[in-house]
Amino acid sequence: ISIVVFEHAGDAVPHAVLTGDTLFIGDVGRPDLLSSIGVTADELGRQLYHSLHERLLTLPDETRVFPAHGAGSSCGKQLSTEKQSTIGEQRLVNYALQPMTEDQFVAVVTEGQPTTPGYFAFDAARNRQDRPTLDEEQPPRAMALDAVLAAQTDGAAVLDTRDPMDFAAGHVRGSVNVSLGGRFSEWTGDVLDHDTRIVLVGNPGTELEAKVRLGRIGFDGVVGFLDDPLVTLSSHPEVTQRSSRLTVRELEEHRRDVGALQLLDVRNPSEIALGAIPGAHPLPLQGLVHGIAELDPSAPTVVYCGGGGRSAVAASVLATHGFTDVSDVLGGFEAWRTEVAGAGT
Repeated sequence: ISIVVFEHAGDAVPHAVLTGDTLFIGDVGRPDLLSSIGVTADELGRQLYHSLHERLLTLPDETRVFPAHGAGSSCGKQLSTEKQSTIGEQRLVNYALQPMTEDQFVAVVTEGQPTTPGYFAFDAARNRQDRPTLDEEQPPRAMALDAVLAAQTDGAAVLDTRDPMDFAAGHVRGSVNVSLGGRFSEWTGDVLDHDTRIVLVGNPGTELEAKVRLGRIGFDGVVGFLDDPLVTLSSHPEVTQRSSRLTVRELEEHRRDVGALQLLDVRNPSEIALGAIPGAHPLPLQGLVHGIAELDPSAPTVVYCGGGGRSAVAASVLATHGFTDVSDVLGGFEAWRTEVAGAGT
């Protein structure tokens, strides 16, 4: 829904409109996210066209626009970092609001969208259910190492929320690394099932933040966190392992010297369309778990993304699936394009 706001009861011109996920700053809502539950992108795209042109764009140009969120979400491809705009400004600069037919609009807004996060269909169904209120004040319980390992053996995922460099230096064997510093809940939802029980490993004091951010996408299965992880990991080397991260120069050496190198690109298709490292196999992070069967776990594997965040997640997931020689690329494709392709080598 969108809500029109009048600052004073007698005002003739609306002060603002709260546009939810319908009209963003620089973009409009995605019409393809519910296609998995029986509504087509074409149907929703046409509804969106009429909502915009017959409702929102009938508001005066000076009406302020406040969307539900902005950049950093998968709900659009050109979301701005700005927090407010006006109807008039969006009428001028928003690519989806330029003069075009309904058919042209549907084609434009469905083309080049990021891959749909795997948890969206689950969330769409969960939003229609009665659920307990998310407790944002109660942290998960502390767990000793033995309890963490027992939970892991029983099927729980160990989710390490530290920076990828800290994770690479030493982590519980079989952990998945999704840093709190990135798109934490989204990327976790891409690589873990919603009903997975989760044990957290992170910097002290971050446990509640991780639990709440996961709860906001309906992942309610946090059962606890590893108590005092730095001391625990350093004093129990038998249950820890390190992971490999390569500079782009080291990647080039691997491409030259390592036979049967498996190079994996986990960016979205729209990113790959703008350029990729030659010989890379495209498999977006959102489809990684379901696409692992396409890959050879015995082959030396290197993973890259745009800047190094998603590749760290993907490399840790591959390691949990039996890939014994897997690395990710520091700085990702942007570093490779700057240091290698841009240098002509």
